[in-house]
Amino acid sequence: MMKKKFVNAGTVQRWICINFAENVSEAFIEAFCNELASVCLEHGLKFNLRPVVPHLSAPPANVERVVKDRYFEAKEKIKENKLDLLIVILPDDSGLLYGNVKRICETDIGIISQCCKAKKVLEVNHQFLEGLVLKLNVKMGGRNAVLVDAIAKRIPVISELPTIIFGADISHPNPGKWSSPTFSAVVASQDWPEITTYAALVSKQPNRRAIIEDLFNTRDNVSGGIREHLISFKEKTGFKPSRIIFYRDGVNQGHSSQVLIHEVDAIRRACNSLEDNYQPRITFIVVQKGHHTKFFPYHQDDPSSEQGMYCQGQS
Repeated sequence: MMKKKFVNAGTVQRWICINFAENVSEAFIEAFCNELASVCLEHGLKFNLRPVVPHLSAPPANVERVVKDRYFEAKEKIKENKLDLLIVILPDDSGLLYGNVKRICETDIGIISQCCKAKKVLEVNHQFLEGLVLKLNVKMGGRNAVLVDAIAKRIPVISELPTIIFGADISHPNPGKWSSPTFSAVVASQDWPEITTYAALVSKQPNRRAIIEDLFNTRDNVSGGIREHLISFKEKTGFKPSRIIFYRDGVNQGHSSQVLIHEVDAIRRACNSLEDNYQPRITFIVVQKGHHTKFFPYHQDDPSSEQGMYCQGQS
């Protein structure tokens, strides 16, 4: 990362900081934020050195009230402008505090947040800040790096036609929790030919349901994860995807054919809902963790092999 610039850098113009750690003083908060801004600027991420309102320290017991009050105080000051970032300093033993902060920021008030533990703030470690800035730039809509071959359109298959890459998975509750829902997540690339920017959609569905139900539906109105991602891809790139590559994780052996039939059909229907006879090429790949594939060397004296087989992790 030394002396490297982001391919596309984001901007943090209006931000605030709230500290919930008792052992972090105002001086340490100031030093941490200044060093963070310095590392951001070093890599091209524009970061305003002055927060909208002064840093606030508060007890973690009233996290919801503190975050919302400070947010609306800052919004009152910047009027119609958007608040870009909330930096939150958490105690080292934060427990449920992290989850509460993310819930409040992302579902209640709608602001991007970056949490840091107190020990990292007190250390002001440059290497830690380098990694933090990588995350921050992506959150701000930037791109950290792209493949040279992607820019030059030299990647086989993907570079030939406007291509969108999906990844989907399902998360089931622990055994015995029959009242808890299953959650599905679908991510999709939002740029081409670089394929470096992704957006995610999460939905809830009935317990232990193996098929992702919200890929496409017409219950209330025409919607679903596939349709939304395709529309977003077109808005950002100017292209309709001519090829869809869909990676599906979380499929048990017994459900493979059922998932394939239902979800490929959902992809097709989502495409047709956007335009008649819109039929991009679809590659549907089921990703399974358990396999019994063995790789053998072409020549028995291959130095990368061990007892006539490739070592674990090599191919």
